[in-house]
Amino acid sequence: MKNLNRRQFLNLVAGGAAAIPLAGCQSELLRRGGGAKKTPNIVFLLTDDHRWDAMGCAGNPNIYTPNIDNMAKNGVKFTNAFVTTSICACSRASIFSGQWVSRHGIKDFATSFSPEALAQTYPMLLRQAGYRTGFVGKYGVGRGQDFPGDKFDFWRGCPGQCDPYERKDKDGNYKHLTQLMGEQAIEFLRGCSKDQPFCLSVSFKAPHVQDADPRQFVYDRAHANLYKDATMPVPETADPKYFEALPEFLQNSEARRRWQIRFATPEKYQESVRSYYRLITGVDFVIGEVRQELNRLNFDDNTVIIFTGDNGFYLGEHGLAGKWFPHEESVRVPLIVFDPRLPKPRRGITAEQFALNVDIAPTILEFGGVPVPRQMQGRSLVPLLKGQKPKWRSEFFYEHPFEHKTIAKSEALRTQRYKYARYVDFGYEELYDLKNDHHEIVNLAKDEKYRQLLESLRNRCDELGQKAKGT
Repeated sequence: MKNLNRRQFLNLVAGGAAAIPLAGCQSELLRRGGGAKKTPNIVFLLTDDHRWDAMGCAGNPNIYTPNIDNMAKNGVKFTNAFVTTSICACSRASIFSGQWVSRHGIKDFATSFSPEALAQTYPMLLRQAGYRTGFVGKYGVGRGQDFPGDKFDFWRGCPGQCDPYERKDKDGNYKHLTQLMGEQAIEFLRGCSKDQPFCLSVSFKAPHVQDADPRQFVYDRAHANLYKDATMPVPETADPKYFEALPEFLQNSEARRRWQIRFATPEKYQESVRSYYRLITGVDFVIGEVRQELNRLNFDDNTVIIFTGDNGFYLGEHGLAGKWFPHEESVRVPLIVFDPRLPKPRRGITAEQFALNVDIAPTILEFGGVPVPRQMQGRSLVPLLKGQKPKWRSEFFYEHPFEHKTIAKSEALRTQRYKYARYVDFGYEELYDLKNDHHEIVNLAKDEKYRQLLESLRNRCDELGQKAKGT
């Protein structure tokens, strides 16, 4: 597998962004052709605050992600992947449990899974079924004292936000957290055998900011030259007139406060986006290392890799930063599934169906041959990967019930064409025609021509909200 090794990568970085060639890797596995039909190993890779378009394979020419792109080229890329709540603790709980927040009830950073709920998450169910399980990185659900380290065969979870990014090895040498997580993932793989299937979950902190650090996006020092000469395009909706069109409660929100820190000047904007991309490219490098190790250990022909993010991220759109609200930048994420056992015609394709974070757990369980518990609300993506055409969702419910004095609670209904959103404590509604208004600029909620559609979507949002609760 011709992924970049560290020396090759650093040589490219040293030359700046202009020296980076296009990725065109072809997997050695594909030349060999498929693997044995047995219970697959599973590697689940989760990034933090990674918006859907921050990958080369998403059509972004400004970011370098050759190893992620290689998985998309030889796997299945979902072009309409979303989270049902855009904040890390809630979304991660949904990923583990396959449930909306309304069902699992984890609405903050302090609440943990009950023992009964934890037992019904995908790692616990796989371990019960005979898998060797490992976890590396940001667990993100509850406080550190409640982390289920003893419930995994291999645990390298870190508390809170996994601060700081900048670490030292046993000899006192600098080491970036992303690289450390890569080494821990490889440590787990080296403890596995052909006699027992494994599931490794790697939960990166990157590209999340380090909130207390004035630098915010604390990338690996080795990547300082990456993108240094690149000029990052500014989104259309960064124009101040779009911020001025927002209601007052959004203008005074936490998202605006963080915008001041990261994007308030052209210089801040350029450095923040470059550094955000540097963190993502650092993750991409580690993904390449993990895949190389799977290849070296002869696990690659029977290991499914799932890659996604826990929520999206504003890069100055609408004059905002962070996530939380129902805009596409906040709720839409990357999702790639690389299954080396798929027949060649099913590789390198895109799937346009709505895929949600609640679908991850059922998908992993189906890969592992483990029955999906009835309380899981998501659906396995495996039939879509195989090219089957089951009746699929054409809409989904979004919720953000997190309690914060300057982050407004919100709910939304996303259909294939429209988005209806409401800020529940302010009685403020939005309606966007995404076919004709990709950037969610023209709010149609008060347009009399759309009154009937607004009422219909509002009622449907109510219905799906009740369904999310299990009622």
